[in-house]
Amino acid sequence: MSTSTSASTYPQVADHGLIGDLQTAALVATDGTIDWYCCPRFDSPSVFASLLDARRGGRFRIAPVGDCVTKQLYFPDSANLITRFLTPDGVGEVMDFMPVIEEAEATARHRIVRVVTVVRGQLRFAFECEPRFDYARRAHQLDLSEHGAVFSTDDLALTLSCTAPLERRGTDVRGEQTLHAGERAVAILESTSGPPRQIRPAQVESMAIDTVKFWHRWLTHCTYQGRWWEMVRRSAITLKLMTYAPTGGLVAAPTMGLPEQVGGERNWDYRFTWIRDASLSVQALLELGFQEEAAEFIIWLDDRIDERVGEGPSGPLKIMYRVDGSSDLSEETLDHLEGYRGSRPVRVGNGAADQLQLDIYGELIDALYQADRRSLRLGYEGWQSVRKLLDWLCGNWDQPEEGIWETRGGRKDFVYGRLMSWVAMDRAIRMAMEQGKPADINRLRTERDRVYEEVMELGWNKKLRAFSQYYGSDVLDASLLRMPRVDFVVPTDTRWLSTLDAMRQHLVSDSLVYRYDPSASPDGLRGSEGTFSLCTFLYVEALARSGFVEDARLTFDKMLTYGNHVGLFSEEIGLTGEQLGNFPQAFTHLSLINAAIVLDRAIDHGQGVERLRQRVGRRMSARPRPAPKREPAGAGAR
Repeated sequence: MSTSTSASTYPQVADHGLIGDLQTAALVATDGTIDWYCCPRFDSPSVFASLLDARRGGRFRIAPVGDCVTKQLYFPDSANLITRFLTPDGVGEVMDFMPVIEEAEATARHRIVRVVTVVRGQLRFAFECEPRFDYARRAHQLDLSEHGAVFSTDDLALTLSCTAPLERRGTDVRGEQTLHAGERAVAILESTSGPPRQIRPAQVESMAIDTVKFWHRWLTHCTYQGRWWEMVRRSAITLKLMTYAPTGGLVAAPTMGLPEQVGGERNWDYRFTWIRDASLSVQALLELGFQEEAAEFIIWLDDRIDERVGEGPSGPLKIMYRVDGSSDLSEETLDHLEGYRGSRPVRVGNGAADQLQLDIYGELIDALYQADRRSLRLGYEGWQSVRKLLDWLCGNWDQPEEGIWETRGGRKDFVYGRLMSWVAMDRAIRMAMEQGKPADINRLRTERDRVYEEVMELGWNKKLRAFSQYYGSDVLDASLLRMPRVDFVVPTDTRWLSTLDAMRQHLVSDSLVYRYDPSASPDGLRGSEGTFSLCTFLYVEALARSGFVEDARLTFDKMLTYGNHVGLFSEEIGLTGEQLGNFPQAFTHLSLINAAIVLDRAIDHGQGVERLRQRVGRRMSARPRPAPKREPAGAGAR
């Protein structure tokens, strides 16, 4: 039996840029290796996955022979990625991009274009293409010809057209070519069974220019002009890259199996669309001026409501779906893959799909409400389906559930689930009243008010003087940072300010925020994790809304320093400051956008709130607070 691959053979999670064509995406490492690519969709089996197994996973590498210094950057305001190689003999670069598929139809044809250019001096480049189909479970055949190679299985074929000479290495190919200043080489990998063809330089240049033009044209719809213009626009492009254009669904991340703790078991498949992402997504897209994207996601949500079938363990809705709207997410482990730096098991699919998570109903209906306020309104059939969801929620909101973090430690009366149940009923009442839509207003009001009173009574921990994670718990939960955002509490309410202060003491570590402490509230999983980037941006927003504007700005600016070299964020920040978890993470970039918008407004218009907060804060500061039980260590599945 072979030994595990050395951790040094794996790049850092953050050492990647993302390219995509709005139906799938690939990660390109700073050494010129494409080490993650699924085809033909985000959730299809991988063909390059050396990020999850350096020896077996498969890769496509173009880089100079010998040692070099590398830099990676995006061509401004685009998703065209440049990896630059600096050597004593010369300077070269590889531009990677995927021509955008602008038609809203799913297609099996996808292209990765890799343009190699020597800018100065001369460099000898190596070309190595080693696909491993179906998560490295299926062997393939190689057909090598004058202009490239075809790698094929019964289900999928990849055609590599390349200007560099290639030779066979088993069922893979390798080649080398020396380029001088001004010279180029091109490799185009297509998911098609056609033969390799001679590459025309003018055609490649046209594809590169057209791709840049697409992104420039798309960004003209962005209305954000605030202080963090560059980071917000990069986050917007990143979210667009993670959107499956044929349906409008947004994947949580384009990757699977990247660990929340290196060597641990918290390794999940995030290549799906979560209902929970709806509220943050719609708000961010509308705030940035991307009406079309928001409308497409609303249509995706409407389709999920309309097609609900019966009632399962998760209620009438699943918590997540595949990008095409299907709900088969059966979880299995890929035991033949060693996992990123030995992080096992590598999971494909997601067993949390059947969990009961009550907050999704609030996220869904809040998204519909936000869209409704911008005249993106449901039709008759859509509203009838919403009424059925509300009828179910009114009768089931008081059930124990698994909660927002998808823990696997048993159901509890999570306060966040109750909070968002209140949101669902409140927003439905508003839509019905404002638009004259039929609804059982009396029942909705009665249940909404019951939820409110219960959260205020049972969700409030008198000892901690804070809202707790679940009824009777002494554990804090950063998801409750959303309480003022959804108007459940006034941001200057003493209970809220006390809760915010408790979170600062118990969950915040040098401006970074943990989800909660699993050692105090077991989540059914071994190990720990880092601070959760979504929660840090939620903390920024909560601080800004409550009048702590300078603290919010400091926290926000500090968090931005943890982004990678091209402005991308994963799910978490580890104890060493490295990015952990699936990458890049949609939730993180959505919350970055929303935090920037709220913080801009607070800086410009928040002086009155600041003065009120100071008056209330002076009264709170003299009260003693119990010390935390221990340093927080992490959380559950998501």
